[in-house]
Amino acid sequence: MKIEPLARLERHAKRLGEIAAVLGKYGLADLFGGFDYPWLNNRLRSADGQVLSDLTTPARVRMAMTELGTTFIKLGQMLSTRPDLVGAEMAAELAELQSNVPAEPVESARAILLEDLGQPAEELFAEFDDTPLAAASIAQVYKARLHTGEHVVVKIRRGGIEAKSTTDLEIVQAMAELLEKHSPALRPYQPVAIVRQFRKALLREMDFTYEKRNIEEFTRNFADEPNVRIPAVYADLCSSQIITMERLQGLPGTDIGALRASGENLAEFARRGANMYLEMVFRDGFYHADPHPGNLMLLPGCVVGVIDCGQVGRIDDELRDEVEALLLAIVENDSTQVTEQVLRLGAVPPDFNRERLRADLDEFMADFVGHPLSDINVGHALTSLIEIIRRYHITLPPPLAVLLKTLIVLEGTSRRFSPEVSLAELMQPFCQRMVLRRLSPTRLVRRARRTYRDWDRLLSALPRDLTDLLARFRDGTLTVHLDHRHLDPIINRLVLGVLTAAIFLGSSQLWSSGAQPLLWGVSVFGALGYMISLYLGWRLLRAIRKSGNIDSRD
Repeated sequence: MKIEPLARLERHAKRLGEIAAVLGKYGLADLFGGFDYPWLNNRLRSADGQVLSDLTTPARVRMAMTELGTTFIKLGQMLSTRPDLVGAEMAAELAELQSNVPAEPVESARAILLEDLGQPAEELFAEFDDTPLAAASIAQVYKARLHTGEHVVVKIRRGGIEAKSTTDLEIVQAMAELLEKHSPALRPYQPVAIVRQFRKALLREMDFTYEKRNIEEFTRNFADEPNVRIPAVYADLCSSQIITMERLQGLPGTDIGALRASGENLAEFARRGANMYLEMVFRDGFYHADPHPGNLMLLPGCVVGVIDCGQVGRIDDELRDEVEALLLAIVENDSTQVTEQVLRLGAVPPDFNRERLRADLDEFMADFVGHPLSDINVGHALTSLIEIIRRYHITLPPPLAVLLKTLIVLEGTSRRFSPEVSLAELMQPFCQRMVLRRLSPTRLVRRARRTYRDWDRLLSALPRDLTDLLARFRDGTLTVHLDHRHLDPIINRLVLGVLTAAIFLGSSQLWSSGAQPLLWGVSVFGALGYMISLYLGWRLLRAIRKSGNIDSRD
């Protein structure tokens, strides 16, 4: 049985009250921002003591999500990958969301080890450090050593996290359904579909068997790459709540001081890391979707170590073909083809202006064509492209939005390690390989096979659909539904105009014939009708002026 959104919200009234309180606290700051009352502004503070009236709206959204906990932190992180929906400023702010929270007692982690693996920590490991290396909203990471001597890290999910996340997911889903039903402005952005995608991603991230599979797939893909190191996984010490993997001995990418003091060539390290990600995207179609410095390590010999493989992205052959066609059209400075590819990739609104989009894309490409590759900032270029797409309310498919966000973050991470590294230069060989791959016999055969399947499916279904259509037409049951956009206001104004004219003419007849009763020789009903028609005529003219000038050609 389908549970209505309001019923679901009522079932979780206590948690909903907490959410409303936090949102109210951060939302009310704007109401008092213009009042110069220091005693009031000083009382409107966030959980960490910041004055709310001094913060921007994106900053308050980030802080509210942080205070609301795991589910909303992860929702914000997912929305940070969708600048085409929330805008570049909001996406950049949400990208700063951190999942670091106070550590929970180690007894909870030990209880999960015993429950899932059937033995206490002392029997599973030769050493187990009770102080966590890191404490995030979903899991905590502990150092340990196996009985065979290998140093490992053990990632253990927090206790009770699944139940609370399930409650929050139901609330978020109910709110999305209400927004999609009652908010025409948000309906084109498909909030229900976004929440459905988020729910799937969060449940996958909480199930560590998916991360284990991701690590194993990355290991297979880079088995022959000596410059890339993926930590080994110990499958017998893993479960849906636990993952045990090799502890890489190196310098974290966040410690720039230690990286520079290491004596390693950071430019080469940045190039190897960027090339690794480009191989993941353009060769494998399966990539690590969170390339910030904290997930990369500098290992001895300038080897790139990759950790935290919970967030991944996949692009199928069809989407990869479209993305490659878009990149090649940009390289060839073909704005018409770029426009066509953008329209093929995204969901286009009904009132879309194709020529205006093409003009904006012409201007966009003029800023980058003819410049040396080393001077082109791929992250800035992709951000500008996403902003154009958002301006025209074109909704990108989630896999493409995640890919663009990954490339933007990758550009920033590469330049953080070494400002001289250019992602545009590193992408050039991949663009050349794209052209050769698109012309390869294997690719052409695969495309021909796919085209044959599409036509076969169409030709198989066409006779049945035509038979059904003709049968409906013959039986008189064929109906055609027409959606007349913005027709109601036009009809209302037309009816109001006719009614005003009728009242005016009727009043003129009453006035000229001296219809009873009379007041100072004037027909009362005639004069009253004149006043009513003048009022209705004024309302009609006012409505026309508000919607657009009569002389306007727009």
